[in-house]
Amino acid sequence: MKSVVSFVLRWNPLFDIIKKQLSENAIGRVFMGEVDYFHGIGPWYKQYEWNIKKEVGASSLLSAGCHALDALQAGQGDAASVRVLVVTGAGRGFCAGQDLADPDMVFTPGQTPPDIGDVVERNFKPLVMRLTNLRVPTIARVQGVAAGAGCSLALACDMVVAAEAASFMLPFSKIGLIPDTGASWAVPQRLGFARAMGLALTAQKLPATKAADWGLIWECVANDALDGAVDALAAQLATLPTTALVRTRAAMLAAHTNSLEQHLSYEALMMRELGRSADYVEGVAAFLEKRPARFNQG
Repeated sequence: MKSVVSFVLRWNPLFDIIKKQLSENAIGRVFMGEVDYFHGIGPWYKQYEWNIKKEVGASSLLSAGCHALDALQAGQGDAASVRVLVVTGAGRGFCAGQDLADPDMVFTPGQTPPDIGDVVERNFKPLVMRLTNLRVPTIARVQGVAAGAGCSLALACDMVVAAEAASFMLPFSKIGLIPDTGASWAVPQRLGFARAMGLALTAQKLPATKAADWGLIWECVANDALDGAVDALAAQLATLPTTALVRTRAAMLAAHTNSLEQHLSYEALMMRELGRSADYVEGVAAFLEKRPARFNQG
């Protein structure tokens, strides 16, 4: 069975409903629950679990998220069959970013503010890098507002599918900061300098429809069509050769810094590796035999 996991940024109130809806042949999902533990439903219910016996803030959530992605990256046991990661939020919003009431961020007038750079380096950078280097493709399912670092986390995924009610916002200028968690890197590359600067300086909310038109995200769909669109995309990616998808991500990212000559050599290196893979042999055989390919068997 090809597998899809979902990483929910906050507790999902529909957990019990979703669990009931999963049939034996359904795509597996994994949810982040109550911001303090990671557990699976579907074929591997409670396969992964880290319980934190205390109140947790944003830093603990990010740490738990890194542990969850590490387990997925290791690909041991049931996690070995995972082919896609879906990142989403709970409730109406996707993610509002860093909580300014978090102990790592709180200070009072007259005090020296905490080292926010350390917060980014210690908490957000590891999560973004894990998403960017994950061994499976990633999809951000954005149902509402994705603001600040929440916007950045969505854009750290390979593909973003958003509902019409969703929006993207870089509100950092309103509190005297710059777009972080990779936003100042990803947004200009997708939108160009002028639009990226406009969004960052004005902190205007970008509706999902316009985000799709501008090329910031892959697709914007009707609110009631979001789940179906994400499930269909995830199911499609889960049937494709996972290694080739991940190498495609690496090639796209490498293009930002490579010269044309360097990148042609990089492509040759990737093609050499993939051209010797079982997935390539299967893909060619399926094409010649006019049948659906069965990838990820090796």
